[in-house]
Amino acid sequence: MSRTSQPEPSSDGVAAVERALAIVDAIAQRTDAISLADLSRATGFYKSTLLRLIASLEKSALVVRRADGRYALGPYAHRLGRAYEATYRLTEAVQPLLQQLVDQGTESASFHAYHDAQSRMCLLRVDSHHSTLDRIRVGDLLPLDRGAAGRLLTAYLVQGKPPSPAGLTLISMGERDPNCAAVASPVFGPGGEMCGAISLSGPKERFTAAAIKKMSRLATEAAASATQALGGRWPSGKA
Repeated sequence: MSRTSQPEPSSDGVAAVERALAIVDAIAQRTDAISLADLSRATGFYKSTLLRLIASLEKSALVVRRADGRYALGPYAHRLGRAYEATYRLTEAVQPLLQQLVDQGTESASFHAYHDAQSRMCLLRVDSHHSTLDRIRVGDLLPLDRGAAGRLLTAYLVQGKPPSPAGLTLISMGERDPNCAAVASPVFGPGGEMCGAISLSGPKERFTAAAIKKMSRLATEAAASATQALGGRWPSGKA
């Protein structure tokens, strides 16, 4: 008997998966558990739709319902995060470099990765020693089309080409926040694909020409070291 081809998934099935992922994303953006009413407002879904999809998410342990009736990420979500971190060894490879940058007197150091078509996520962060900071936390979602790190991610992962002939440093002045500026450099993984960007960001008034020159060099050196630590290959002749 001949084998039949696998049927294509129905559009309803795809929509259900997209809704389920939207629920997980809404919960993940919270630092505390979320009520059904707040989840409905965050996703735009009816409570009946949420309850039906959450039932499946609870079975897979992606979401748990707490005793007070609110929802939080479940143990499988934690396992996925640990697996992602183990795959790229991000904390081990990049966090010490961010700390080293800050100890060298730079602005706050962050590592940003692609999240979706509109946003990037701050995965790692070390605040600078300055008294005034740009307020970015681990887990924050930021625009993909604004800011030095966002434009780097867009150039490499969306447009598929470096943003300039060098392509290894970008500077932004007041793009995401009119009072903030940043310099960023890409980090490459084992397959040669950009896996994120190291960014130095802070109040715009401290981004003098001398400070930008120094931080651009330091960010590029750190990105090259992170690339090597992650098993990637830094473009030859650079940094």
